[in-house]
Amino acid sequence: MPSRPFEPSPPRDLTLPTPGSQTARAIFSMALRKLFEDLKGLRLPHLDADASADYRTLRETLVGFLPGRPGAVASLLRSPTVSAPLRCLLHGLHDTPAYVAELVGQSLYALHRDGLLPSGTRMAAPPALFASPRHDASQAAPRHPVVFDQLPAPDRKRHHPITDSLLLAEVDTNPVRLTDAHPDKAGNAIDLGGRAPAEWCASLRAALDLVERALPDVRREMDLGLSLVVPVGYDEEKHLSASYREAIGTLYLTLHPDPVVMAEALVHEFSHAKLNALLELDPVLQNDWEAIHPSPYRPDPRPMMGVLLGAHAFVAVARFLDAIDPPGMARRRSELATKNRAAVATLREAARPTPVGAGLIDELDRLTSD
Repeated sequence: MPSRPFEPSPPRDLTLPTPGSQTARAIFSMALRKLFEDLKGLRLPHLDADASADYRTLRETLVGFLPGRPGAVASLLRSPTVSAPLRCLLHGLHDTPAYVAELVGQSLYALHRDGLLPSGTRMAAPPALFASPRHDASQAAPRHPVVFDQLPAPDRKRHHPITDSLLLAEVDTNPVRLTDAHPDKAGNAIDLGGRAPAEWCASLRAALDLVERALPDVRREMDLGLSLVVPVGYDEEKHLSASYREAIGTLYLTLHPDPVVMAEALVHEFSHAKLNALLELDPVLQNDWEAIHPSPYRPDPRPMMGVLLGAHAFVAVARFLDAIDPPGMARRRSELATKNRAAVATLREAARPTPVGAGLIDELDRLTSD
């Protein structure tokens, strides 16, 4: 059970923030602090000798500089390259040695780039690739073991600024990036789709400008909760996007020529990021994950959490489209409103929410009844 500081109140405006709302800020902040506490309490007894030594090095390093540099730890855990493998371990996913290598390697590499790593720090079993997005640094591990202050200079720049807080990444170390729950996809391998990074960044800035115009408070929240966009191809006919509960703050997007489509994808996936951060603090629903229900958004039946994730994202998308009122979208807007009401009706009928989840469902009900 989380300690009292990590128990959120039932949210009133997590889907569509009211002007000046602090709801998303509070949830992201609590999720980050809880991640820090979880890291301090994480014990991994069943590791081989190299992985055990590497994990011990990380813990000793953190203990060594933690008391005087709490901001450095917050910065470290805010990076998806570190938080994603840590959450994989905390969630009990299957490939523990790979997650340990990523957690230790990316953490020590970021600290090395910050100039905070003691001289001579080594890692016996590093991951294949080191990446620190905020330093725009990435490089293959040149040898086993690695001594960090003997690493050569990083490779060419592979992180391109979209905004001051959001980067387009040409490298991705998310351990679960090649898994996907969508029936039309098989993972999210990096693919610029033959387009230059500058074209991607310009498209995403135009999409963010649309979000700013339509939903300025959502746009403000994006600066708090988004870190990376990973490109996964170009398509003029359809748009597929994804995000992962473990990699909060990372979005996987295809490039589409219509900025409205790109903006819709940003709103959709950022909604997942907010709900995924909330799920780090509260289960939200108490339904059996094995029980599946028809979803108005998908051809395949979904667990109740899948219905909630869909409703939370598409209600926000509907408000975006209503505000931007793009030409030729009247039918889509009408169909989406119908689907949203159906999803909320399913939640009202069959969901077993916690008090926090009840607050979220109340908000969705209110937004689809206006």
